[in-house]
Amino acid sequence: MSTGKILLGVLAGVAAGATLGILLAPEKGAKTRKKIIKKGDEYTDELKEKLQEIFETVKEKYENAKEETVEKVEKASNTVNSK
Repeated sequence: MSTGKILLGVLAGVAAGATLGILLAPEKGAKTRKKIIKKGDEYTDELKEKLQEIFETVKEKYENAKEETVEKVEKASNTVNSK
């Protein structure tokens, strides 16, 4: 299982637990809705940050693989041309 899927599952579980906790708390509806919105915004921001980190990691690995491939192709081309 990939790290991204695990992270997404954990965040979803935390969000569900926090939402249930807020819903079951004995407070007025308006206050509860504000709490839910605030927590939702916090989790959204966290998720965006984590997804950005994952994107940057994937992008970096892609660029590295691309550079390695170009180097290998150039090396192979030079080897073939020198014979």
